[in-house]
Amino acid sequence: MTDQSATALSGAATSPAARLEPDAIGVAQDTVIGMASSAPAATIGLSLFALAAATGYASGPILLLTAIPMLIIANAYRRCNMWNANCGASFEWVGRAINPYLGFLTGWFMVVAYIIGTVAEILLLGPSVLAVFGSTSTNTWGWIAIGSAVGVVMLIISVVGIRITARAQVSMALVEYLILIGLAIAGLVFVLGHHHGSYPITKAWFSLHGIGGKGSLAAGFLVAVFVYGGWDGTLYVNEEVKHRRVNPGRAAIIAVALLAIIYTLAQVGFQGVVSPAKLQANSANALVYVAQALGGGFWAKMMALSIALSVIATTGTGIVLSARIAYGMASYRALPGFLGNVSRRFKTPAVASVVVGVLLIGIFWIYMLATSVQNAFYDVIDVTGLLFAIFYVLTALATIVYYRRRVVSSAWDFLISACFRSARPASSAGCSCGPCSQHRPRRGGRSSASSRWAWSSCSSRGSSCTRRSSRFGARATPKGRRPAAASTVASRFRR
Repeated sequence: MTDQSATALSGAATSPAARLEPDAIGVAQDTVIGMASSAPAATIGLSLFALAAATGYASGPILLLTAIPMLIIANAYRRCNMWNANCGASFEWVGRAINPYLGFLTGWFMVVAYIIGTVAEILLLGPSVLAVFGSTSTNTWGWIAIGSAVGVVMLIISVVGIRITARAQVSMALVEYLILIGLAIAGLVFVLGHHHGSYPITKAWFSLHGIGGKGSLAAGFLVAVFVYGGWDGTLYVNEEVKHRRVNPGRAAIIAVALLAIIYTLAQVGFQGVVSPAKLQANSANALVYVAQALGGGFWAKMMALSIALSVIATTGTGIVLSARIAYGMASYRALPGFLGNVSRRFKTPAVASVVVGVLLIGIFWIYMLATSVQNAFYDVIDVTGLLFAIFYVLTALATIVYYRRRVVSSAWDFLISACFRSARPASSAGCSCGPCSQHRPRRGGRSSASSRWAWSSCSSRGSSCTRRSSRFGARATPKGRRPAAASTVASRFRR
């Protein structure tokens, strides 16, 4: 009997719990995942008119200036990841650097914010896919069928493995960026050729105040912040990236730099193809309209394809990233333990992925069928913006707290720290004057297809439009009523 028990214990000891697949993807694939989370084509289509109007057509310089604080923020994430590479990311960093209970709250902020943000992305699937075939149908069941089908496909891909997920993201990105950049260059040539109906480029386009001094630097900056968000997705798959302490941070910085080039080229190339009045009148589907003006119906459908791929890709990354955040938290028992299980066959958090996917599709169905909850859902998205603002700021504080001794070690570190601390509040100040406020549906009725599509996209992307307010408050936990899960997290963080 003793020998049998010893044998059983020995067998159990030789079967460690499955882990995520290490060294599965490289820095290039991780960069694409971060860029897909930003959804370049969908974002440009949504913000094209808003940014042109806010800056007085001086959007190019504003986008380039906004890239500077974004690069500083990306560098802060890089430094935290060099310290501790974990799927929980901000949950782990805040919990270890500042306070375990604050880390526990940060993790919950991340989970809720990403789930709600991804649901809002799924709302765009129906109209974006139908636009590829030239259809403007607003049939609810058609949208539900498309959204559910694409959601299930992306869920299966996310469960099967990070390698196939990365390959799918790269494939979609190649088509999306090829169409987007190609038409942006064509648009720039079109405007420089002074074609009939175009809005000519002047030196005011390269100033900070726009044509006639009507541009607003502050308003333009807020819209530009909305445009850039999403690059931090590179950090949530860090355990599966080669050289996981170094490459995810590099991927974040590369993603920001590439997004700066793509966004600047696309904005400058597209905004002058048609007159300001026509651009405003078609702001809900600006990119498709501009492509129609450039090359007719075929290129309009190609642009619609680019937007559809952008939405599909960001839906896939939403499932992948949300599942890995849940997995990272479950590893510390901040979420139910079964969410921390990894499939031995696929080496992915399969259970967490399925739970997230089913939850997303379920909320999507509720939104589409229960019209009474739609206005409430938009209010929830506003709260989601606050959640993202909170954990972005908390991550900044964790970076400063952990590296506080290095701030005064050299003049260069002091300069970077000063720039980071000044850039963080500005980048999380809010986007309420940008495209969100323009497309938000009115209360008291069902919104139109175009306004609902535009508002959902603008509001959904947590790390972008979520910077709606830099002010937030937190209620202290009453004495004697600490959450059991938080206590467990605290004890595990202190080890």
